[in-house]
Amino acid sequence: PFPKLGSMKVKHHKSFFTVLVAMGLAARVLAADFFIHDGDRVVFLGDSITEQRLYTTYIEAYALTRHPQWQLSFRNVGWGGDTAWLRQRAHPDEGQLFAADEAVQQAMVEDAVGRGLRRDVLPLKPTAVTVDFGMNDHSYQAFREDIFRAYVRSQTEIVKVLKASGARVALLTPQPIEDKRPDPDQDVRNQSLRKFSDGLKDVAAKSGVTFGDQFAPYLAILLRERAGNPKTFIGGGDAVHPGPIGQMLMAWAILKELGASALVSKAEINSATKAVVAMEACKIQNLKVADGVVSFDRLDDALPMPIEPAAEPVLKLAPILDDLNRYELRITGLAPGNYELSIDGEPVGKATAEQLGQGWNLATQAGPITKQAQELLKLVVQKNNLYFNRWRSVQLFSFPGWAQSPEAESSRAAELARMDQKIGDSEAQIETVRKPQSHQFELKLAIQ
Repeated sequence: PFPKLGSMKVKHHKSFFTVLVAMGLAARVLAADFFIHDGDRVVFLGDSITEQRLYTTYIEAYALTRHPQWQLSFRNVGWGGDTAWLRQRAHPDEGQLFAADEAVQQAMVEDAVGRGLRRDVLPLKPTAVTVDFGMNDHSYQAFREDIFRAYVRSQTEIVKVLKASGARVALLTPQPIEDKRPDPDQDVRNQSLRKFSDGLKDVAAKSGVTFGDQFAPYLAILLRERAGNPKTFIGGGDAVHPGPIGQMLMAWAILKELGASALVSKAEINSATKAVVAMEACKIQNLKVADGVVSFDRLDDALPMPIEPAAEPVLKLAPILDDLNRYELRITGLAPGNYELSIDGEPVGKATAEQLGQGWNLATQAGPITKQAQELLKLVVQKNNLYFNRWRSVQLFSFPGWAQSPEAESSRAAELARMDQKIGDSEAQIETVRKPQSHQFELKLAIQ
């Protein structure tokens, strides 16, 4: 189900400036801090919020665009209604699980978690797994110590099994429930989720794995927005399942917790001296400054992270561009006035000389560059839908008794092979689309 990962040659651009070497080293240090690494096979494990394939797709798109030379693969195995004890995959007796003494509960957890992971996760041979449970675990009620005990034990077992298989693990809290009330922090379900999240942090610390708290930042924004308008509903979707806006908020919080860096690339030009002052994760060539027009070719090491159009209102809720998506252009020495920027002849926006001197983040308005990132996002969505159908509709399909035969299994194998080929073709397209291209930038005074 995952493509075979081999060695990867990393392209290095020669530079005439010593400072660029230092900047490149800094970029590699930042990349080393990121939970996802070159060569990773990443699996997203969780419940229906993971199965929605939204926050996971946004995280995947970030990694693919920010590190286009890395060899990466992603699979989503979220299952609606699931819990840390893998209720939907192993079906343990939950009444017995919650009431059991330590020894019996441990045996039940080992059995359920082991069977669920062996079926849906371990065959993928993941090198990195994010685990997002808790929403169903607390059973949408006030905090219960008996359920919490099973939750902590199950999360601990998930980590144990995954680490034994060689995978790095990130334990993620769920986001808060968003009912239309002015005080979501007083909702007993959210108070329970907070306690479950705190327990998860303790599991992560004791197990030596990454912890990601999306509950606190999401709730803080929810409280801020409700203070201004008690009836506002920020996430879209429903109270439990955020739409693109809420899931982009989730992806922002998770990526920050996973050590994602802000910089895409940065270029600074002094138009008065006709010189390139700085280049970070990009290369500027053919700079020309004449008759009030500044033009140059720019080749970036990465693409901006795509923001799904349906999720764009999230940019007013959280500093996502500042925290994760800084695709910058700074031009100093310009005469006062309003300037128009075009990329490959396509007008992309206007800014004043003062704004350009401070730096312009073009992540969501870089014309053909932003469009390339959006095309990649569409391909990632397509690939993830293909894998979901392969896994749930073909791999896990149970033939009825009358159809159980060698011929049926042969048909399944053929269909799996056909779908794997389609997934592989989709990933090949992704590999092509995520590679940055050189573009011509032109800045000139806007016609009044």
